[in-house]
Amino acid sequence: MTHVPHETVPLVAGAMPLLGFGTWQITGSDAVTATAAALESGYRHLDTATVYGNEAEVGRALAESGVARDDVFVTTKCPPDRAGRERETLEQSLEALRTDHVDLWLIHWTTDSADERRAVWEAFVAAREAGLVRDIGVSNYSPAQIDELVDATGVKPAVNQIKWSPLLYDAGLVRELADREIVLEGYSALRGGTLTDATISGIADRLGRTPAQVIVRWHLQHGFVAIPKSTRPERIAANADVAGFELSDDDMAALDGLGSSRRQ
Repeated sequence: MTHVPHETVPLVAGAMPLLGFGTWQITGSDAVTATAAALESGYRHLDTATVYGNEAEVGRALAESGVARDDVFVTTKCPPDRAGRERETLEQSLEALRTDHVDLWLIHWTTDSADERRAVWEAFVAAREAGLVRDIGVSNYSPAQIDELVDATGVKPAVNQIKWSPLLYDAGLVRELADREIVLEGYSALRGGTLTDATISGIADRLGRTPAQVIVRWHLQHGFVAIPKSTRPERIAANADVAGFELSDDDMAALDGLGSSRRQ
């Protein structure tokens, strides 16, 4: 029996599940079948993006799943090179996803131009006010760049999606985002050597779990959003099967320490 967690974190307009299904690099029929498998396994949060080229496939899987749209948190992202065409890009995303709104819309990455960052964010705020998106946020932004947006518009991002794992843990960054009441969402948690790290593997072996399950559980216990991805149905289900165990304080400290040791 799969024990899927259902914890959420509050945003401005809604609640975001801490566990989501990532779809980066999954395209075509694989995107349909993988998304369908995720929904069948109990995921209720899907993460896609304009540049992934799979919004239509994710939308098809959701529409055909039998799961109510309102029961699934959908995130997509707009590349900043669409500056000046944000609304058009969003409308294309909505059409592909077969929905009249997304729950979270992110600026996919930052640019060197402060003026452009501000202009894109202003377009995001307008889209939220128009009801096309419920919450707005950023991806790959620094705290200073986030402050810049808030200073310019008075509106803060609800989420900052960044590359994140125990190997990248930075307590200072966690505090900076928490102080700003911005949710930390991690991507690529199962990459970069995490699945073969000795500390992670050791904890997994002791608990009778997979390294991926330990990494996802670590995110959830910290209150970080995790979006593991896979195209294999059995692995998609296994990555979500993390509600049936907890990491001890010592385990959490050991995992947190991996990031500190890497930065030394």
